[in-house]
Amino acid sequence: MTSEPTAADAKQREPSGDTRLRRLVVGQGLAAVVDALFLIWLTLFVLKLSEPGMTTGFVLVAVALPRTLLLLPAGVLVDRVGPGRVAAVAAWLRVGVLLALTVIVVSTSTSTSPSVTTVAILAGLLGIADAAYFPAALALLPAVAPAAKLPQVNALVQGAESGGDLIGPAVAAGVIAAVGFEATLAGITVVAASAALALVSLRRVAKAAEADHDAEPQSSARALAAGLRHAWNEPLVRGMLAAVAVINIAVVGPVIVGGAVLADQRLGGAGALGIVLSGFGAGALTGSLLAGLLPSDRRGWIVVGGVAAIGAGTAGLAAVTHVIAATAVVSLAGIGSGFLGVVIVATLQESVPEGLRGRVLSLVVLATVAFDPISYALAGALLPYGTTVLFLASGGAVLACAALMATSPAMRTLR
Repeated sequence: MTSEPTAADAKQREPSGDTRLRRLVVGQGLAAVVDALFLIWLTLFVLKLSEPGMTTGFVLVAVALPRTLLLLPAGVLVDRVGPGRVAAVAAWLRVGVLLALTVIVVSTSTSTSPSVTTVAILAGLLGIADAAYFPAALALLPAVAPAAKLPQVNALVQGAESGGDLIGPAVAAGVIAAVGFEATLAGITVVAASAALALVSLRRVAKAAEADHDAEPQSSARALAAGLRHAWNEPLVRGMLAAVAVINIAVVGPVIVGGAVLADQRLGGAGALGIVLSGFGAGALTGSLLAGLLPSDRRGWIVVGGVAAIGAGTAGLAAVTHVIAATAVVSLAGIGSGFLGVVIVATLQESVPEGLRGRVLSLVVLATVAFDPISYALAGALLPYGTTVLFLASGGAVLACAALMATSPAMRTLR
C-alpha cells in the first residue's frame, strides 16, 4: 500500500524545503547582494574623495584586473582543494577586507579621508577574493544540490543576483544619503558576514565530495591545460562558452554606450537610460526565475531561444523612438539573458566531470567579464555610423550565433 505524498514531502522536493539548499541559496544570494551594493558604494565613495575622471576608473580597474587575471588559476585551485573550502575562505576574505575598509573609513571620517591608493589596494584584495569565489560558488552548487534541483537552485541564486543588480543602485544611494558612507559600509560588511556564515555551514556537507581533490598529481599548468582541452574538445561546452563570449562582446558595450546616445537623441534625455536599463534588469530577474520552472526536456532549444531573444532585443533598439518601446525590447533581451544564465550554468554543472568543474566554470565567468573592454571598443568604432547601424550589427551578430547553435547536433539533442 502506498501513501499519498504529504505537504512536508513536497516541501523537501523544493530548493527552499532542504536546509542545506536554503543555506546555499541564502549564502550565495546575500553574496550577490553585497556585490551589487558595494560596487555602488565604492564608486560614490571614490567620487567623494576626488573629482570624477581617471581616479574612479583606477579604483574600479583595481577590482577588475586581479579578478580577471586570476579566474583561471582559481578554477584550478577549486578543482584541487574543493569548492567548499575555496568558497568559504574567499567569503571570509571578503569580510576581512570590508571590515578593514570600514575601520579605515570610520577612523578617518572626522579628520582626513583615506587615500585613494589605500582604497584601491583593498579593492584589489576584493578582486582577488572574487576571482576565487565565483568559480567556487558555481562548482559548490552540484556538490550540495541534487542534479534534478540544479535549475531551480540556480534560478533562485541568479534571481537574487538580478534583483540585487536591479534595486542595488537605488538602495545603496538611498542608504548612503540617509546614514552616510560609514554606516552603509558597516551594513554591507554585516551582510557579507551573514553570507560567509551560511557558506561555511556547507563546508561539512561538501567535504565528502571533495575528498578526492587532495590527491591530484598534476602541476597547476598541466591542470589548467587539461581544463582548457576539455572545454575545447566538448562541442556542448565549446558552443556554450562561445555563445556567452559573443553575447558579451556584441551586447554590453552597444547597450551601455549606444544606449546613452540613443537616450539623448531619441528617448528624451539621459534619465531615459536608467529606465531602459531597469527594464533589462527586470527582464533578467523574470527570466532567471522562470527558467527554474520550465521542464528540462528541451533545454537545447531553450538556450537557442534565449540567445535569439537577446539578439532580437538588441536589434530592436535600432527602430525605437520612445522610452516605453526601448524598455520593452531591452526587457526581451533581459529575459533571454536570465534564461541563459540559469540553463547554461546548470547544464555545465551537470555535464562537466566533477574534477574539472572549477576550471570549466571559471571559463564561463571569464567569458562574462573579460570581453567588456573589447565590447566598449566595438561600440565606439560603430557609433560614428549611427545607433541604427550599431544595434543592427550587434543584434545581428547574436542572432547569427543563435542560428549556428541551432545547427549543432549537441545543442539540438540537449535534454
